[in-house]
Amino acid sequence: MKFKETNLKDCFIVEPDIFKDSRGSFQETFNQKIYEDGLQRKLKFVQDNCSVSYKHVLRGMHFQNKNPQGKLVMVIFGEVLDVAVDLRKNSNTYGNWYSVILSDLNRKQLWIPEGFAHGFLVLSEFAHFSYKCTTFYDPTDEICLKWNDKDISINWACKNPIISNKDSEGLSFRDIKNIT
Repeated sequence: MKFKETNLKDCFIVEPDIFKDSRGSFQETFNQKIYEDGLQRKLKFVQDNCSVSYKHVLRGMHFQNKNPQGKLVMVIFGEVLDVAVDLRKNSNTYGNWYSVILSDLNRKQLWIPEGFAHGFLVLSEFAHFSYKCTTFYDPTDEICLKWNDKDISINWACKNPIISNKDSEGLSFRDIKNIT
């Protein structure tokens, strides 16, 4: 596997080895030792999640403040634009964002460490999205960064995405600065 650091400190693209033959293909989606070596940190995942979403659905930008979650994300079927925003005040990439296309064809994964907001936009007709979390989901601690915040200025591939009421009421980056 290849671990490539993004423009955000501690956030990595993971490119798994894919073994193909006449029968199809095989890949290892997680191996604790390899990931700990590649990410240069200890890992403990406590929860796996899957979502299925339709074209132009945008989910995010979510994070937990008191119980931050690290996430290892991947697409099982379809294609998404996956986005991470560094909200760690002590980081030299604080307030910066990174995006990558994740798909069932490229099979890339994105490691998003604790202290980041995360979201994705579905580019295909639908997408099956999977992710591992380092802490349990806590609905009382979840905060949503406004997906179209002007200070962050994420370059989404869709001007009018389909979003939930919760996500449409996300906080501005300026408001989040006072919380985190």
